[in-house]
Amino acid sequence: MPQLGFGVWQVPDAEAQQVVGAALEAGYRSIDTASVYGNEAGTGRAVAASGLPREELFVTTKLWNGPAETWKRDSVLRAFDESLAKLALDHVDLYLIHWPRPMRDDYLAIWQTFEEIAESGRAKAVGVSNFRPEDLRRLREVSPLVPAVNQVELHPLFPQEELRAVHTELGIATEAWSPLGQGKELLALPEVAAVARKHGRTAAQVVLRWHVQHGVIAIPKSVTPSRIQENLDVFGFELDAEDLAALDALGASAAGRRIGPDPAVFDV
Repeated sequence: MPQLGFGVWQVPDAEAQQVVGAALEAGYRSIDTASVYGNEAGTGRAVAASGLPREELFVTTKLWNGPAETWKRDSVLRAFDESLAKLALDHVDLYLIHWPRPMRDDYLAIWQTFEEIAESGRAKAVGVSNFRPEDLRRLREVSPLVPAVNQVELHPLFPQEELRAVHTELGIATEAWSPLGQGKELLALPEVAAVARKHGRTAAQVVLRWHVQHGVIAIPKSVTPSRIQENLDVFGFELDAEDLAALDALGASAAGRRIGPDPAVFDV
């Protein structure tokens, strides 16, 4: 799985082919979508139109285990089939449970079906998204299959150090959604600007480089071609210990500030 991928959250399906096509042309080879994003079809069209060999691409999608039902085997398989059909692919490289929703207490049953999907080869790997340490440990107690990835909100203002340590312990790769903090206050901080000036890079590039050097997979999203290219250009420089310390310190000052929902209570 490439360490830098392209996320398509909030990209309308009618625009997804163009936007994902631009990302593939720029050099991205990992694309992250989800059923709830409503753009799997456009993403699939971009993959088909790219002309790139399927084995060079890494496509991720997610089960939207919404509150309309308690998810069991048949509903999970049906949702997976629908995602594959929209993507027009015979397999995905990674399939994720989108949210744990612990108050519904059905992610263990969902994971049993994910084991079956992984065994079939129609998903080359399976994982989770937004799972907490206690959710991961519970999965580990009942299943021999360790999630390949946990995709979570993670950025310098919300570094998730405890969760990353659990990932290391259990052998789970860490993937960051909103790795740029959705481009709000994070990119405007003077500490980030100072590191960017030092390296002659943009604020976004130094934040993405922070992810790379911490071993975190990141999936920045943009619909602007110049920024799509800019976000991929983070492998030609390196942050030193002083830079990393300055960016790491932002998490302590932010006191664990989330942008997105808290997975402990999210159920909508």
